[in-house]
Amino acid sequence: MSKPLAVVILAAGMGTRMKSKLPKPLHQAAGRSLVEHVIRASQKLEPERIVVIIGHGADMAREKLSHLPVDFVLQTEQLGTGHALLSCQEALSGFSGNVMVLNGDGPLLRNETLSGLVNTQNDTNAGMSMLICNMEDPFGYGRIIRNEAGSVAKIVEQKDASDEERAITEVNPGIYIFDHTVFEMGQQINNDNASGEYYITDLVDIYIRAGKSVQPVLVEDTNEVLGVNDRRQLADVDAILRARVRDGWMVSGVTMVDPESIYIDDTATVENDVVINANVWIKGSTVIRSGVEIPPNVVLENVDVGLDMQLEPFSTYKG
Repeated sequence: MSKPLAVVILAAGMGTRMKSKLPKPLHQAAGRSLVEHVIRASQKLEPERIVVIIGHGADMAREKLSHLPVDFVLQTEQLGTGHALLSCQEALSGFSGNVMVLNGDGPLLRNETLSGLVNTQNDTNAGMSMLICNMEDPFGYGRIIRNEAGSVAKIVEQKDASDEERAITEVNPGIYIFDHTVFEMGQQINNDNASGEYYITDLVDIYIRAGKSVQPVLVEDTNEVLGVNDRRQLADVDAILRARVRDGWMVSGVTMVDPESIYIDDTATVENDVVINANVWIKGSTVIRSGVEIPPNVVLENVDVGLDMQLEPFSTYKG
């Protein structure tokens, strides 16, 4: 049976490796901020509440995300993922249902994957369910430790892992759903670890000790759980998102000449029977009407392009 759902998105970090004054979750890929992609994916689950935990650049986050139906919780100190989750306890006071936790720098999650996580939690009546995946290079990820029966026994963070544990390729990408007791369980999290932080992953052991199951949900496509820590990873994520956007419009009846040279923001709209030639960038809230052919080497930004608009190659048009 379906249960009420709240979504908590962790977006308080600065992201020092981005080397930017802009908080990491607000960096853009395919025309939207990273965290907005996460919010939009979670909206498709129809949760009762979406809570975004903010910290560095909090005022900027509120401004840039003000058009979205979310609540904000300010995490004044960043003391780990467990601390971040507990910081929204008051905001979710009175809510009794499952709580999903997502990362604000992971914009590639598909609705089907998140729905599968919700269904597993509901169908098994688990204490918590979590995505897992196999990584060829697991560096930086928490390793999944299984018991003799093959169930999840615990998660060991990179900094706390032994050499044997670091050789494990089954990892935790940090996407969870918990039952309604999560904040009660969370009071048992401590910071007795190499980082001195409160790990959300400690909830695995806490739920197991309480006699509740922890259900793993395998993600086959590891791209879905990619996060962004630096500009190289931002470029990788941007390329994947833009490929998805192009594929979606082509399936909807748009012809693209040399698709890989065409950049379409996720915020743009392209109607069917449009032809787009090579080296075109379609930005912002641009709308291209049915029957239009876009010549090569054109930039369109926030414009409404109909059959009556004459476009020239090697030109830029801004609304």
